[in-house]
Amino acid sequence: MQIEVTQDVFPLAQVFRISRGARTEAHVLTVTLDGIGRGECVPYARYEETLESVTAQIRGLPADVTRESLQELLPAGAARNAVDCAFWDYAAKQAGKRVWDILGLPAPLPELTAFTLSLDTPDAMEIQAALNSKRALLKIKLGTPDDMARLEAVRRGAPDVPIIVDANEGWTADVYADLAPHLIRLGVQMVEQPLPAGDDDMLSEIARPLPVCADESCHDRASLPALKGKYDMVNVKLDKAGGLTEALALKHEAQAEGFGFVVGCMVGSSLAMAPATILAQGVAFTDLDGPLLLAEDRETPLLYDDHGVHPPAATLWG
Repeated sequence: MQIEVTQDVFPLAQVFRISRGARTEAHVLTVTLDGIGRGECVPYARYEETLESVTAQIRGLPADVTRESLQELLPAGAARNAVDCAFWDYAAKQAGKRVWDILGLPAPLPELTAFTLSLDTPDAMEIQAALNSKRALLKIKLGTPDDMARLEAVRRGAPDVPIIVDANEGWTADVYADLAPHLIRLGVQMVEQPLPAGDDDMLSEIARPLPVCADESCHDRASLPALKGKYDMVNVKLDKAGGLTEALALKHEAQAEGFGFVVGCMVGSSLAMAPATILAQGVAFTDLDGPLLLAEDRETPLLYDDHGVHPPAATLWG
């Protein structure tokens, strides 16, 4: 199996900010297997990944690697994700079938997706909220001491849209406890990763008046035991889980243990989102808006319309 890995850059439509920094471009890695199967990943500095380190992981794989052996050869993370998704695409194209047919799953239906408003001044976020007030769901990036003003501003800009909030590990237990009543008052439906991963035990001791979702605290099935009693939902991203294979297993196990399920994404192209449309079927929240944040996308991009994000054309993936 010949594995090719290349770097691609996609300019963003506007600056994207979270509590850890800002970006104007999406830097991704594209993996191609034998010139046929494709997958994409986004190395993430939060997990000590770089374009160079992930490229080295992929190029270090043996020539006889299979999708099954890959699960042991690489840890959960961006490198395994790109290769795993490329294997699924390769299998589908070789068989002349769609991935969901190979998996024995129904064909995916469109899923309404959140649209993310990045961290900015309250005035700027109010303007962005107003411009996106017809979206099915808004996701608000927070995680600073001034979040109350931002929340109020977004609600003024989009008074009727359901909202979910991502604190990106930026709060303390006291800050979350203070904000929680206001989150409910403003109609927030879920809060994601309010406390830092590894320093979130207080979530089991304080009231959780609205669902709390694990993001940075949840990578793969091995994460689940530590989440019990602290979180109500898990956010699964292909780049964290290490591919569609583990993500599907994580979805099954998490739901069996009573966790709500959220499908998220890094800021990447339609190729990165395509496998996640399979994962997103029937979940509590879908957050696959990466391509909507780009100024340019792949050829044959995913279709987004009033029904949500549609499954990929075979020419894109799967």
